[in-house]
Amino acid sequence: MRDFFVKQTIMGKEHGVLLKDYLRHLGISKRLLVDIKFGGGDLFVNGKHVTVRYVLQKGDELVIRFPLEKVSESLRPEIIPLDILFEDDHVLVLNKQPYLSSIPSREHPSGSLANGLIHYYRQNDYQATVHLVSRLDRDTSGVMLVAKHRFAHSLLSNLQKNGQVKREYRAIVQGLISEEQGTIDAPIGRKTDSIIERAVISEGQKAVTHFKVNNRIGELTDVSLHLETGRTHQIRVHMSHIGHPLCGDTLYGGSRALINRQALHSEKLTFIHPFTREELTFEAPTPQDIQQLLEG
Repeated sequence: MRDFFVKQTIMGKEHGVLLKDYLRHLGISKRLLVDIKFGGGDLFVNGKHVTVRYVLQKGDELVIRFPLEKVSESLRPEIIPLDILFEDDHVLVLNKQPYLSSIPSREHPSGSLANGLIHYYRQNDYQATVHLVSRLDRDTSGVMLVAKHRFAHSLLSNLQKNGQVKREYRAIVQGLISEEQGTIDAPIGRKTDSIIERAVISEGQKAVTHFKVNNRIGELTDVSLHLETGRTHQIRVHMSHIGHPLCGDTLYGGSRALINRQALHSEKLTFIHPFTREELTFEAPTPQDIQQLLEG
């Protein structure tokens, strides 16, 4: 089995620092460090095993090898086509097709993107579980970010909290939005009588959505949206809240007369790579069913 590891070259400012302190600075939690030490991982400096008491020297080559991850027996590998936009040792960027759940659920216990990822990892001799950084609803298409190991997931999640993972969406909504652009700042929480549906409620979590009108087609509006927060069903709830539910989104007041799913597409993703520190941007082309709406 191939394992996951991170390489670091020690710079002058880190000369004389305890390895234990350096690892904490990198963002390795105490729990992960315990797993590295006792769960099958290892620490090497210049090709030799070291302990966390090692004192770093300028020019040292540090390798952090992570233990193999356990995969839940309930998450079965399945052959599901993956549209991979980018891959390296730490992250995957995918273009998710519509009608594909991100993870198994009670309604759809198999056939999810997660099942496909487990199969893909096994094909490539990785023993890793699924770490979704950005998750899309079953009917939503477009760009998704996946971490290939738990350390990458931790770093990317922190970047996301700090606004360094930016997502742009495209939606077709019902009715004509009069403004050219706007911001919806309305808290979202779970509806008391539903385990699925969300709503704008005063005691909900803060949720902010920015939108810009691209075009108006008949009685529909083509909008681009980006999120400051990532609440469940945020775009769907917010657009319905202002009287413009997404086409096809019957859960929040939309009609399926023109499209058989919510007309929502994750169009663009920009993030800072947690290891190279490079800013990366990926786009997914508009799927055919939404393109047909745009063409009237």
